[in-house]
Amino acid sequence: MRIIAGTYRGRTIDAPDGMGTRPTTDRVRESLMSAVSSATGGFEGLRVLDAFAGSGALGIECISRGAAHATFTDRDAKAIATIKKNIAMLGIPATQALVLRTDILQRTVTAGGPFELVLLDPPYAYTPETVLGLLEALNDAHALSPEALITYEHAKACDISPLFASHTLHLAELTTKIYGDIAITFLAPERNDQ
Repeated sequence: MRIIAGTYRGRTIDAPDGMGTRPTTDRVRESLMSAVSSATGGFEGLRVLDAFAGSGALGIECISRGAAHATFTDRDAKAIATIKKNIAMLGIPATQALVLRTDILQRTVTAGGPFELVLLDPPYAYTPETVLGLLEALNDAHALSPEALITYEHAKACDISPLFASHTLHLAELTTKIYGDIAITFLAPERNDQ
């Protein structure tokens, strides 16, 4: 894999060995980053949570494009080792990256927050209800900025709209982008002034 844009543009990074992770392809990552940039007005100064981080490619891409900080979480030891290796290879300062081996579904992560950008690429076996529970926990822990943008990668066949539309967390579904069998849904907290 390679970093697409920014400070580390063109540099390659590793993915963890085995079938435990599903790295986001360069094409999908490029489209995702473009959509995030449009929605947020750019990456400059953003505090990012890359949950279920795998190789760390998404969070690293954000840092490359100007994010102030990224917190990377994964429960897999190989993934954590790969993220640390990629950060070291690129020379990303420790002040910009925090890598935590944890099951974010069991332990709410607030370090590095509140987050203006949350990147969720969980295993497809995790239900949308599970992901919603994670977002509720982050919200209850004040780890989400009021201006947060959340991206949720899931199987295209999974219709998440009814779940998020009817829930008390009050997340607005901004758009869903389709890439083959993959869908990425963009969510944001609803504003009280609307």
